[in-house]
Amino acid sequence: MSTLSSFLSLVSNSHTTPLQRHSSSLTTTTTTTLKTTTTTTLRNTSPSLHLKIKPTRASNQAITPPETPPTVEVSNSDSSDSTTFLIKARNQIGLLQVVTRVFRVLGLRIERAVVEFEGDFFVKRFFVTDSSGRKVEDPESLDRIGKALREAIVESGGGDGGGDGDGGGGEARVRVRVRDRGSRGVVARRSGFAGRAERMFGLMDGFLKNDPWSLQKDVMHHVEYTVARSRFSFDDFEAYLALSHTIRDRLIERWHDTQVYFKRKDPKRLYFLSLEFLMGRSLSNSTVNLGIKDQCADALNQLGFEFEQLVEQEGDAALGNGGLARLSACQMDSLATLDFPAWGYGLRYQFGLFRQVILDGFQHEQPDYWLNFGNPWEIERIHVSYAVKFYGAVEEELLNGVKRKVWIPGETVEAVAYDNPIPGYGTRNTINLRLWAAKPSGEGDMESYNTGDYINAVVNRQRAETISSVLYPDDRSYQGKELRLKQQYFFVTASTQDIIRRYKDSHSNFDDFSNKVALQLNDTHPSLAIIEVMRILIDEENIEWNRAWSIVCDSFSFTTHTVSPEGLEKIPADLLGSLLPRHLEIIYEINFLFMEELKKKLGLNYSQLSQMSIVEEGAVKNIRMANLSIVGCHAVNGVSRVHLELLKKRVFKDFCELWPQKFQYKTNGATQRRWMVVSNPNLCGLISKWLGTEAWIRDVDLLIGLKEFASNTDLQHEWRMVKRVNKMRLAEYIEAISGVKVSVDAMFDVQIKRIHEYKRQLLNLFGIIHRYDCIKNMEKSGKTKVVPRVCIIGGKAAPGYEIAKKIIKLCHAVAETINNDPDVGDLLKLVFIPDYNVSVAELVIPGSDLSQHLSTAGHEASGTGSMKFLMNGCLLLATSDGSTIEIIEEIGNDNMFVFGAKVDEVPALREMKSSLKVPLQFARVVRMVRDGYFGHKDYFESLCKTVENGGDFYLLGNDFMSYLEAQAAADKTFVDQEKWTRMSILSSAGSSRFSSDRTIQEYAEKTWNIEPCKCPF
Repeated sequence: MSTLSSFLSLVSNSHTTPLQRHSSSLTTTTTTTLKTTTTTTLRNTSPSLHLKIKPTRASNQAITPPETPPTVEVSNSDSSDSTTFLIKARNQIGLLQVVTRVFRVLGLRIERAVVEFEGDFFVKRFFVTDSSGRKVEDPESLDRIGKALREAIVESGGGDGGGDGDGGGGEARVRVRVRDRGSRGVVARRSGFAGRAERMFGLMDGFLKNDPWSLQKDVMHHVEYTVARSRFSFDDFEAYLALSHTIRDRLIERWHDTQVYFKRKDPKRLYFLSLEFLMGRSLSNSTVNLGIKDQCADALNQLGFEFEQLVEQEGDAALGNGGLARLSACQMDSLATLDFPAWGYGLRYQFGLFRQVILDGFQHEQPDYWLNFGNPWEIERIHVSYAVKFYGAVEEELLNGVKRKVWIPGETVEAVAYDNPIPGYGTRNTINLRLWAAKPSGEGDMESYNTGDYINAVVNRQRAETISSVLYPDDRSYQGKELRLKQQYFFVTASTQDIIRRYKDSHSNFDDFSNKVALQLNDTHPSLAIIEVMRILIDEENIEWNRAWSIVCDSFSFTTHTVSPEGLEKIPADLLGSLLPRHLEIIYEINFLFMEELKKKLGLNYSQLSQMSIVEEGAVKNIRMANLSIVGCHAVNGVSRVHLELLKKRVFKDFCELWPQKFQYKTNGATQRRWMVVSNPNLCGLISKWLGTEAWIRDVDLLIGLKEFASNTDLQHEWRMVKRVNKMRLAEYIEAISGVKVSVDAMFDVQIKRIHEYKRQLLNLFGIIHRYDCIKNMEKSGKTKVVPRVCIIGGKAAPGYEIAKKIIKLCHAVAETINNDPDVGDLLKLVFIPDYNVSVAELVIPGSDLSQHLSTAGHEASGTGSMKFLMNGCLLLATSDGSTIEIIEEIGNDNMFVFGAKVDEVPALREMKSSLKVPLQFARVVRMVRDGYFGHKDYFESLCKTVENGGDFYLLGNDFMSYLEAQAAADKTFVDQEKWTRMSILSSAGSSRFSSDRTIQEYAEKTWNIEPCKCPF
């Protein structure tokens, strides 16, 4: 108690309150009348304060007469573990935070509090402990605490003599006299702002309410004052905008409190760097995670709107290209839900991934103008911007007698932040996704305008904004390569500057940097961040090289999604040296030191040294970004168990032998909240009913409880009804986009993913052609035994990927033939879903019976698409590749349809592919395409060549018969609906292992070394 006593002695000698007016995280304003009981919701971010307001009815005798000064009574007998302070005073705005601030300034903790109001007076009982969690028992200290409380209450206007407590009306003064061995009195003046702050706290002391009436009121407010429409005349889109701002207001409350709490606790934070985030729609996900979807639906229904219709008004934020981008979004959701202190960083692409338009069966790409109508979920941070430098030269200068490098840039642009709140489920935590947009440097613009060179100013603006305009610019030309490199560096320098600025706000040196900062690289696209942090430490912070490199290596971790050495990213050294001259110097120095270290361990094995070098020598000198990431990170992660084996044996064999401890794997996952709760609410309700709880939405391991009900006939019946409703929705969508009517009694057989040869959509099409050929040549009596199928394919081909585009055209050509053949009818339909995105997936996945995952074994690093189908009870037909191997282990071979060569068999099969004899069935379907049965004979010739005459690299012919056998097994099982439904239930029950919650938990424990930091309610 000596420290507390000495501090109190200073406080007790002041003539007035020792408190300065600072922002408080606790605020309350309660208005009551006599004989009225009210309840107030408090805004509180303190972990130790659980405040209960207990309004009481008025009695005939007032608790505290107005003319009586405030009293403070102290007791150590009311509680076994805390000291009780009973305060009686006149009620006024802002007084509660004054009292709590006194305790906080004195180093005391409020464990709990009860506040009773009666008219204009209150009785407040605080249960308090010292900084060690013990009672305050020293009599002298207790007396001085009481005196400090009384003086603070009188100063704020809560005692006799009144006062409005808002500090208004000019400058308020607070004298703080500190007496200490002859020291003179110190007078501190408080500006009028502090008084205004008290009023602000009083006005914003509670959270926005979530009942339907409050939501309606806020929606109407935003209709009139944000959307600027008459509340008597607004359409669905304007209602969507108003609702989105209403939800965003609630996100911002939680978001602010979360960030304040993180700052106060100062935990180790994760910074997730990814060039891609496929977030999908925010409205439905946010309302689910906030727990107010039903209230929103009720509120809108009373206003004459349907919640689901407003959800459809939102476009997808297309900031990614496939699985890696969707994985990033899932991981952000899990980080928020599991209460980890994390930030996401990415780019705010103006156009995102292209919009796919199908004309006469051919793919055409159009810009995706997703920002044309604004984005109500983002918050533009004009004041958060960083200079991004390009080109120029590196010079040396002397600083305190030591030479240091200075980069003099030739071009500068600005990175402006756009923040997107990411709410967790079942928690108050709301974390941030910060996206950067490129803007021209203000200095350059002003110089051009001042000299009258307006055209140059406009050109500079366009050149700057191009950096963040398009996701993955075409890099087949030098200009494209330069733009992509600019994009990558723009992203990483803005992010690292922001991260280091935040760290320096609360730390005076970099000794603790790696204990407070974890930097995660999502693939090699952000790997320049390693060099950028190194540059900042040695050039700007003047930290010695070895220490700076140690900080960098301890802070960074890296996840790779590559399965072959040929797919690893390389940057031409001359391009890098031109655009980022200082960075190339640092890379050369890192590589030199690394090579010297390797020579000591490996000797002069130049072949191995050359393979491991960051710098690839040759006709064109390149920088190997994957090698840089491995050298500069303390952990390298694969995304499935089989992927780790590929890294060890094929991709990074030498590095794995050098640093085996660096290499780990965390099997990717998908968030059940987006892919079950949001996209399949009927199934979600059914699961909660049978499990007896909704806790599985956060604790997904509880799904295993479905296993005991898998054979229950009542559950099976309800399960099939949910599936049928989802299929009806999907059938309506198919008819709307294609004009093709499909039967919901048919098996819905789906393959939706990026179009690529290794994903083998062509194998699926050959299987469909074989099925069509069999039906076409079948006797009428035999057709009655055919299981009807609706085959659904969706996905985008990269703009320059001609083979993938031909696969899309073949799909439409085959569909045109099959869907118009009266001999086939409803026994077989083929539909291509254009412009496949997250929102379309949310419709297709719940309505699917069978999902195909056909990648050649060894080519899929993980594959999260199969996990989303699995969660929704869709049966899988798949090869043993990526995460599918672990799915087989989890749910059993008997509950899915597995076919094709294994990973370890593929190399040998490729060696002998020229001598392999393909099945007659395969040869027939290829010949049908080649001979023009589906038209466009010449156009499809090159496509057929990819699987003929030893050119079948992806082994379609080798796996074809196995594939047909798996399809036959699926047909046979689908006829037995009881068995099919049981397998479907077991699929959902076994999906818990493939939640992104599990993935993030493993990263947190084994790689990032971060702990949850839960913002209290």
